Amino acid sequence: MKNGFVKVAAAAPVIRVADCDYNAGRVIACLREAAEQGVKVLVFPELTLTGCTCYDLIGHRVILEGARQALEQVVKASAGSDVLAFVGLPIVLDNQVVSAAAAVYDGELLAVVPQGPETNQSFWSCRFGETDSVFADTRILFEHASLPGLKVAVELGEDIDLPNPPAVEQAMAGATLIAQMASFPETVSSTDDAMLAIVADSRRLKCGMILAAPGKGESSTDRVYSGLCLVAENGEILSQSEKADSFAVSEIDVEHMENLRLASGAFPGDREYSSISFGKEAEETALTRKFFMHPHLPKTAEELPDYCRRMLDIQVSGLVKRMEYAHLDHCVVGISGGVDSTLCVMVCAMAVKKMGLPSTNVVACTLPCFGTSSRTKSNAIIVAEQMGAEVRVIDIGKSVYQHFDDIGHAHDDYSIAYENAQARERTQVLMDIANKVNGLDVGTEDLSEFIDGWCTYNGDHTSMYDVNLGLTKTQVRANVRYIAETTEDKVLKAALFDVLDCPVTPELLPIHDDQIEQKSEEAVGSYSLQDFFTHKMLVCGFTPSKTFRLAKLAYGGEFTDEELKRWLTSYCKRLFSQQFKRSCLMDGPAVEAFTVSPRTGFLMPSDAEAALFLKDLENL
Repeated sequence: MKNGFVKVAAAAPVIRVADCDYNAGRVIACLREAAEQGVKVLVFPELTLTGCTCYDLIGHRVILEGARQALEQVVKASAGSDVLAFVGLPIVLDNQVVSAAAAVYDGELLAVVPQGPETNQSFWSCRFGETDSVFADTRILFEHASLPGLKVAVELGEDIDLPNPPAVEQAMAGATLIAQMASFPETVSSTDDAMLAIVADSRRLKCGMILAAPGKGESSTDRVYSGLCLVAENGEILSQSEKADSFAVSEIDVEHMENLRLASGAFPGDREYSSISFGKEAEETALTRKFFMHPHLPKTAEELPDYCRRMLDIQVSGLVKRMEYAHLDHCVVGISGGVDSTLCVMVCAMAVKKMGLPSTNVVACTLPCFGTSSRTKSNAIIVAEQMGAEVRVIDIGKSVYQHFDDIGHAHDDYSIAYENAQARERTQVLMDIANKVNGLDVGTEDLSEFIDGWCTYNGDHTSMYDVNLGLTKTQVRANVRYIAETTEDKVLKAALFDVLDCPVTPELLPIHDDQIEQKSEEAVGSYSLQDFFTHKMLVCGFTPSKTFRLAKLAYGGEFTDEELKRWLTSYCKRLFSQQFKRSCLMDGPAVEAFTVSPRTGFLMPSDAEAALFLKDLENL
């Protein structure tokens, strides 16, 4: 359970309708399998011990007593097990037969959660050790003793499909994990319907959900049952099984659910719910779920084209709105041959086209200086020309040397002033050209570079509107690759693929033999890694040590532990030290819910300390 991960499972064993003794054996077998796999919460379908297709038999004294005795077998068999299991059976409550979930843990029947109207009473004379009666209530949360964030609630049968299902109130009361003991049969659409519902509900309620539907052993008199089992978390299905003896297992990140709820401020908790403690000391949870290297992109290649089209539409729409509002008819872009400015000039071309303006209203300026290579300069010009932009080549070397003389800086002094003077000169030229042509200086810097501060303050750091401000480097690259793969322009296609193949570089230090020597990722680390860190630490709110653990899983040995720790340490330091640049960013559209806009994004003081974040990394 370290880092908030808890292994959970849904099980739908093949049972025999009305054969409670047999069914108890199947439940016990599943319980043992779950314990062997390190599962801490196990969910069975509704009326597990009798079968949900008993119909009127369900209220017969023989069946009711058989179910009680079967549960007694399950409870005794659970002794020594660190698994909280929810087992379904019928009970008599207030002179009515109702469906109920028995919460079983380590040789004890903790409580019974009945379906239907609220109740709060002790009932049922059960002789399990010294227990004479069992607490029954519909408003119960089962809270782990060593992981307080793990609070489990139960939904039963048809309650799952109510317009206002119990899960809503349970989540508002603090439940981070909902056990759904289902009773629906298999139909041609049942699996899709259940998956759509669990994805939507777990995302809306910011929780984990475990669903177990009746299995293959149910009666086929009128229906067939599939044994669908699902584990979902915050809109993502982590595990699925639908067969005889279905068993779906994965790990729910309870800490993530708590972070999401804290950020939303919409889950106040409810003291009216009873709390029952279970669980032993927290232990390491072996992780089987996948963590992807690029969490800012879709998980499948099939989803990527539409995702890129939507990102481009957001960028273009934002730029068009800004130009129309300001009564401007030109875009001015500094093109370097890098992936960011390449995407920017193409977005500008799409925007002026959408406005009904000629493509030459995009003024693409390449501003070579001391570190510009012919490769990047050539690609920049090719892309701009293929988009129909007006291309201007403005060598700023003479201006920068004059500036060095003005401030008394030696021409061979390659310190920070040498680099920053070039970036600031470029920005001045671009803004002044924009003023001359009734245009907008459109920024190219992306979200990843703003987070690590890999930009010159009041240089490439600023513009009049930045269309890349809301995109990570991996998203920028995805958009450029999408255009490269879909364009029919062979010249443009070749140039774009070469841009993608180029190292990320600011080109601010002198070069030799026309080779790119200043490589950003050698200074700040892999942008793929940085974007992963951003998602886990800033979007999900994870600690650096947890982020380190997940990066090891996602990258599968691509980086050594030492490298991961070094780049994560660097990331934490720059996250804090470079905030002053983010505190005064220009406008620009977000493509995700996360942004670093000083108006609507992730906010922090410009002089906060990184000490606690770095301390968390010391014990790795």
